[in-house]
Amino acid sequence: METHMKKTDSEAFERPILTVDVVLLTIHEGRLQVALSKRGADPFKGREALVGGFIHVGEDRDAEACAARVLKEKAGLREVYIEQLATFSGADRDPRGWSASIAYIALVPFERLKPAVGEGVALVPVDETRGLPFDHDRILTEALRRVRGKGAYSTLPTQLLGKTFTMSALLEVYETVMGVRLDQSSFRRKFAELDLIEEAGEERKPGRRPATVYRLKGKVSTFDRKL
Repeated sequence: METHMKKTDSEAFERPILTVDVVLLTIHEGRLQVALSKRGADPFKGREALVGGFIHVGEDRDAEACAARVLKEKAGLREVYIEQLATFSGADRDPRGWSASIAYIALVPFERLKPAVGEGVALVPVDETRGLPFDHDRILTEALRRVRGKGAYSTLPTQLLGKTFTMSALLEVYETVMGVRLDQSSFRRKFAELDLIEEAGEERKPGRRPATVYRLKGKVSTFDRKL
């Protein structure tokens, strides 16, 4: 008597493509810029895309660990601030088939990213970035919405600075990220009231008066008012 074994779910259903994409942002030449890497294989071979890669089941503890590995391998970065943005999925986003990408935002000072620029990484101002492969335009748009919105009520933009910074540099970063002009006196007063930064010495440059430098207290945090 002939018998037919029922296929298990893993046998009956095709597995989706699973990747991580990182919107890696920095500030260079006074503009918010995104890091792109050239694809080495099809689809879209030779095109610049967001920094990303496949999840390695035997190597990556979770999706965030995959994002950290990708940043290390493709941009030479370790211990970068990252936060999960969203999952982008569907049958039409990748020519190879049904796929899902867990997207992250990463912020880094330019000096840390500089060694990789021109060595596999290109920087493009975010307002000039168009026509990326897959759905990377959409991912970038959502990332910018998150970063610009969150910049108004958090210390997120400080991750684009070094460990210490002047108040004028802090103001400039917030204005660049949010895309608006901020009142300098009001900005200084609010940061003093929120007690989010502390003095960390002085910065001395030839021909200039010493400037007080600050550092962030603790990790990235939100506050209950808008700048």
